Amino acid sequence: MPYRRPVPADESVPHPGDDSGRGAGARPVPGHDPRVQWVVSLAVVVAGALTIRPMGFGGRGLVVALLFVVNSAALLARRLPEHRVSPRLALVWLTLGVVAAAALIGLSSSGTGYLFAFFLAGHIGYRLETRPALVLAGFCSLLCGAVLYLRLGPGHELLPWMVGLAAGSPVLIGIVNRSHRQAVRAAIEAAESAERAARAEARTAVLTERGRIARDVHDVLAHSLAGINMQLELADALIDTGDLEKVREAHAKAHGLVKESLRQAQWTVHALREDALPLRETLTAMLASSGHRDVLTVTGTVREVPAQAVQHLLRIAQEALTNAARHAPGGAVAAELEFGPASTALRIRNRPATRPAAPGAGSGMGLIGMRERVALLGGTLTAGPVTEGPYQGDWQVEAVIPR
Repeated sequence: MPYRRPVPADESVPHPGDDSGRGAGARPVPGHDPRVQWVVSLAVVVAGALTIRPMGFGGRGLVVALLFVVNSAALLARRLPEHRVSPRLALVWLTLGVVAAAALIGLSSSGTGYLFAFFLAGHIGYRLETRPALVLAGFCSLLCGAVLYLRLGPGHELLPWMVGLAAGSPVLIGIVNRSHRQAVRAAIEAAESAERAARAEARTAVLTERGRIARDVHDVLAHSLAGINMQLELADALIDTGDLEKVREAHAKAHGLVKESLRQAQWTVHALREDALPLRETLTAMLASSGHRDVLTVTGTVREVPAQAVQHLLRIAQEALTNAARHAPGGAVAAELEFGPASTALRIRNRPATRPAAPGAGSGMGLIGMRERVALLGGTLTAGPVTEGPYQGDWQVEAVIPR
């Protein structure tokens, strides 16, 4: 069954065999062309106009003509949308149509008046629920059979009476069409529901990705640009003192930060493209580029870590190293990567500063970003001073993610 687009809740969905037409926003059910229903209905009306007799402007002919008009209206009313006709009104309309069809059979002397009864009986099965449809179709058969019996008399051949009794049999076709309509409607609703769920999931994924990109941009730009700005401001301040050696040193640090920013930008591009980076090797290179060589300790059995976890752990390490350089300049840094049986832990520790920290506060988003990253992995993050043990007095950032 082809499915092209979802139908909003306020749109009506035409059903198989439904002659209700294309209402505002309606969509035909695949395999059921409403134009066929129009052609069939008009064909019955035209055939009746050409064959039913007598038909005129007086006496019996006038009555037959009026009944023909009523039957035609009842047949063409099949095109009325279901949502505009209540079940009770449909029952009244179809009952009157059946009575008019039986009356037309009884009063006309020839023609195809019986076709109105047949097509109305089929629509009864389609429009009404099964039980009232069967009752009304049985009433149609008995009424048409009784009309023929009374008009032709008991001595007439049996075939016309049987035709009258069979007038309600198309109700079974209508019931089958209604069942098929309900199945198609359920399939369409299921497809629409699945598409809505897929759209919601895609939107959630987009928002998650936006958050990840925002964190990466912050990690690369906010800290790097802040560090470069501090070094340049320091150089400007030193120019007034005439200490060219310190000015050169500040400019050299600024150049180093630019190079480091470019390196971090490359890492960010890799992360955004979801390239798989080796955790241990990349972490070692990151520490070395920050001026901390041979400070990484690896414990436990080394194993492959999912790409997403690697990305977040590297960003956490980058944030921790940047904070250490900003708030504790000159302090020794140590890093530990622990592969436990049920988790992977990354710890970044730094000793207290050995020289004054440059003025200027951070954006305050670094720790929030680290916590968000760990939360996405279902882990925990702690950051603060170590209060006991051999590393007492150090500042430590610890990220623990499940294996």
